[in-house]
Amino acid sequence: MIRRESSSPSLAVFDCDGTLVDSQHNIVAAMTEAWRAFGLEPLGGGAVRRVVGLPLVDAIAILFPDGERRDHIALSDLYKDAFRTLRQHPDHHEPLYPGAVETLDSLEADGVLLAVATGKSRRGLVATLDRHGLAERFTVLKTADDAPGKPNPDMLLDAMNETGAAPETTVMIGDTVFDIEMAVNARIPAIGVSWGYHDPAELVSAGANEIVERFGDVFGAVAGIWGGADAIR
Repeated sequence: MIRRESSSPSLAVFDCDGTLVDSQHNIVAAMTEAWRAFGLEPLGGGAVRRVVGLPLVDAIAILFPDGERRDHIALSDLYKDAFRTLRQHPDHHEPLYPGAVETLDSLEADGVLLAVATGKSRRGLVATLDRHGLAERFTVLKTADDAPGKPNPDMLLDAMNETGAAPETTVMIGDTVFDIEMAVNARIPAIGVSWGYHDPAELVSAGANEIVERFGDVFGAVAGIWGGADAIR
């Protein structure tokens, strides 16, 4: 059980891609197809993974700095088309990371509200969560359609406002520096995960309070942040 020092609701906010779901293969494949359709030489997977979590047009602007705004928007549309096509394939695979469901179960059983803050569109997020039967697990879904993208703190601030959670009873769990910087900007603690798309050392430099190596460690990390070393009893 997590010992709480506040009467405010407890809120655990998860990133999606690279934290809950391993979607890198499909993200890279869709970006590759968009680049080819636009007549550009496809990028390496490492470059694409570096921008996962940012709003799509912003991410594409980083990947194609020589392009103009209209090019970035056109590429984002091609990416969305490619991703929708991939999602319709019978062999489409976007697995949850091992231990994700069990950790969500443990947090919910302890009375923690669950939320998602992601750079995905709402349509894309709902499709991903529905595929894994998770859509009803989250009290709040915040996407690129709702607020400025990471690392702007508005998604987290809105999630806290909607649930009544306070900064000291909220935690962000994510795999990129954008997740951690968003949490820092919202003045809430952040837990970095080692299995995602950015190096753990970068997450620490960005301000992560803790790095976890396995999904099963998330509950204990949340308890430690909210209640101290003896938080689980």
